[in-house]
Amino acid sequence: MKFMIVGKASAETEAGVLPSQELVDNMHAYNESLAKAGVLLAGEGLYPSSYGAQIAYSGGRASVIDGPFTEAKELIAGFWLIQVKSREEAIEWALRVPVPPGHEGVGLDVWRVFDAADVPDDTLPPQERAREEALRERLGVDDPDA
Repeated sequence: MKFMIVGKASAETEAGVLPSQELVDNMHAYNESLAKAGVLLAGEGLYPSSYGAQIAYSGGRASVIDGPFTEAKELIAGFWLIQVKSREEAIEWALRVPVPPGHEGVGLDVWRVFDAADVPDDTLPPQERAREEALRERLGVDDPDA
């Protein structure tokens, strides 16, 4: 099972304030522990929303809204993509994420990642399943059932 651990943005991350060296060191140690355990697939920090954009849809048309965005608590500052055996294991890893000093409130979300392997065999036509498997192979994505 794949899970995404999503770190919430804060006023500091949205202002582009860099974390303390202690927090950076703790994050590196955490990332190393994920890698050593063989569960880390990806993990990155994100620039503030002022560097981003949102795509909004109305009446079948798309429009671009440039950042920054006002609600920092609804934004993300980074993520980890992990592959583990259960939701409980994903939560165990999320509980180990270093917390910035003074942080209060919801800081992380843990979401299960849905992929074609989660669709029952009798639901996805064989040609679609084969196409999805070929794409995953080209991308070098591990078999989620392995």
